[in-house]
Amino acid sequence: MRITQNTLQKMYQNGEKFTILTCYDASFATLLEKAGVDVLLVGDSLGNVLQGKDTTLSVTLSDMKYHTRCVAQGSTNALILTDMPFGTFQTTPSCAFNNAAKLLAAGAHMVKIEGGRSMADTVRFLTQRGIPVCAHIGLTPQSVHQLGGYKLQGKTDAEAKLLLEDAIILEKAGANMLVMELVPAALAKKITQELSIPTIGIGAGSDCSAQVLVLHDMLGIYPTKARFNKNFMTDALSIEDAINRYVKAVKSGEFPGTEHQY
Repeated sequence: MRITQNTLQKMYQNGEKFTILTCYDASFATLLEKAGVDVLLVGDSLGNVLQGKDTTLSVTLSDMKYHTRCVAQGSTNALILTDMPFGTFQTTPSCAFNNAAKLLAAGAHMVKIEGGRSMADTVRFLTQRGIPVCAHIGLTPQSVHQLGGYKLQGKTDAEAKLLLEDAIILEKAGANMLVMELVPAALAKKITQELSIPTIGIGAGSDCSAQVLVLHDMLGIYPTKARFNKNFMTDALSIEDAINRYVKAVKSGEFPGTEHQY
């Protein structure tokens, strides 16, 4: 049976953590589902790990549609979450809707949008018209140039206050889930406690409702030095074993450990 947003919301309400990994093709979609991954994120991180780019900014809507179709072809039960790439949702809500509709037509069940309160009207516009949205705050890789690099967000009291307000505004706008990337664990815990929707952490500590990693990072394929990553291939017998270890570690609360948080 296909996992839906209602499934994830019930898991969150029951205190059961769920697992997310990026996925870009049919073969890995099947493998990740077999290992028990709940959500397949067709991430614009494909710009880095598949296309060899320094940022995600050059990823196109056509790229995302193609890889979403590939993942959907190999998927039978996970929820498919697809990133909206840079330039496809920042102009007007109606433009975002048209582009998000194309991703759903390609096989996505939900789209992910980067940005805080400035995206609230867009989130509201989409969710009121039947398109589920996962919001994304903290480090937003599409804004890497404006942020001055891939750096921890919410370090000061003022920054933390703004991120908490952003999270609340996005939930009120209709966001179904919220990704927090590269924020202090204590702040992520506070935001999680304030919301009634699942939070997804990547470099945001262990108190989030779910965890996500880039597949190529957790398999040790892509040369990342990010503290929040763990190479699950280190002691694994196979790729499938590594993914199984990731799922077990997230579900049990073993990952992320204190060494993976800020």
